[in-house]
Amino acid sequence: MSEPTFHLPEGLSKRERYEAFLKDYTVFIEGETDEITELANTAAALREAFGFFWVGFYLVKEPGWLHLGPFQGSVACSRIKYGRGVCGSAWAQAQTLVVPDVDAFPGHIACSSLSRSEIVVPMVRGGEVVGVLDIDSDRLAAFDDEDRRGLEAVVALLMKE
Repeated sequence: MSEPTFHLPEGLSKRERYEAFLKDYTVFIEGETDEITELANTAAALREAFGFFWVGFYLVKEPGWLHLGPFQGSVACSRIKYGRGVCGSAWAQAQTLVVPDVDAFPGHIACSSLSRSEIVVPMVRGGEVVGVLDIDSDRLAAFDDEDRRGLEAVVALLMKE
């Protein structure tokens, strides 16, 4: 079996890029049952396909705390409290948060001073948030509704919903 690649063709719109990614990604994770393997490969595939600055997962491992899971990028915060920062807020609200300027987000946790904008998608299983997909950009206003839709679709595939 050849190594998977998530290099997307040039000239596609953002929507087309997510559609192409999701098509390949669906086949790629088919039959995988190990959650850590799926999360690690998902972080790598998203970073490879879209060139995101930082991509990773924070997982609920104890009440009130998200713990750093598989990621791609520079060193990150190890734990985030429920309701704190963008990740903790997305967890508390159980909804995707798109933050065009992290410096303007009340209580933002600066794991990297290079991060300028962020999107966080909650991972819901059985009606409960079990973690979040966190993606940072080193550019302001890098994320929009196309990213929200595309990344929510990725998380739905991960959660087998």
